[in-house]
Amino acid sequence: MLSKGLSEEDLFSFLSSQKKEDIDHTYILSSMCTLPHPVAVKAHCMFMETNLGDPGLFPGTAALERLLIERFGILLHHKEAGGYATSGGTESNIQALRLAKAVKPVNCPNVVLPKSAHFSFKKACDLLSLEMRTVPTGPDHRMLADIAAEQIDKNTICLVGIAGSTEYGMVDPIEDLAKIAYQHDICLHIDAAFGGMVIPFLEKPIPFDFALPGVTTIAVDPHKMGMSTIPAGVLLTREPDLLDTLNIDTPYLTVKKEFTLAGTRTGAPVAGALAVLDYLGTEGMKAVVCGCMKNTKRLAAGMATLGIAPAATPDVNVATFVCKSSPQPWKVSWTRNGDLRIVCMPHVHRDTIEAFLKDFSDMHA
Repeated sequence: MLSKGLSEEDLFSFLSSQKKEDIDHTYILSSMCTLPHPVAVKAHCMFMETNLGDPGLFPGTAALERLLIERFGILLHHKEAGGYATSGGTESNIQALRLAKAVKPVNCPNVVLPKSAHFSFKKACDLLSLEMRTVPTGPDHRMLADIAAEQIDKNTICLVGIAGSTEYGMVDPIEDLAKIAYQHDICLHIDAAFGGMVIPFLEKPIPFDFALPGVTTIAVDPHKMGMSTIPAGVLLTREPDLLDTLNIDTPYLTVKKEFTLAGTRTGAPVAGALAVLDYLGTEGMKAVVCGCMKNTKRLAAGMATLGIAPAATPDVNVATFVCKSSPQPWKVSWTRNGDLRIVCMPHVHRDTIEAFLKDFSDMHA
């Protein structure tokens, strides 16, 4: 049963005690999310009561969503791209495969994706009754495109490539995959949930987006390197009306059809994501990404001086090492191959890297 009610003082005393149980971001080295930018927090608070599930009631917020999609379309070389704001990469990936299934209806549909694909694809394939054909990665942890081509048959509805893999920070050979998808006339979905807000701002960007003719859909998460509030994802489509394939009737809402997966969708993180993009702009985002990449290289160099070999040379700010232990209280993670994994997010500053390296050195002294 519910309590009789707490005083505001008692309530926030309890909430504060629980907040203290959370890990200080200073020590979080394994997350692909970060502290939200202050402008994202401010914008989020302005739109907390909005619901994009019924956009006619919140036309201003709906306009912000359209602007967000336009911003990402421009960033990913297709201003006329369609799309909508999702709760993150998992929803975006589910919707991309749902869309591919609708575009090519076959009796026994299958999806071809790399071994390095995010676990959300397993969820998507389970939900949509899709056969999941997994392609091995090479020594560089990138999908082997020639083997991917061999896995495609008449029942293949989608080919998936990763731009910034969760475990090793690698970009698959998207140019090759785009050619393969184009030749077989199937959808190519790019999971750029992490890399989508890193790769465009690198000194030497890697081709992965709508500039490649074969790319059909792209997932990007502003709540990762975009420093938006959680949850904030985006699914983009090359054809603006492609998502209409998924429309269902919504008779009692202000709109009579919807293609989204979620019904109720808060507009707050949409405002937060747009606020960061417009506040920082291209040069600001380049500076953020540059700092994260410098810290990634510094970490790799520091580990090398301690005799710890890298497990890969990443394309984005994910560093992995052939190592089985890590000092406390640092929160790191481990790949399925057992390699130490650290993500140099914006909250992981140079001083943080130096402190970790010192503790690591002391642990192995």
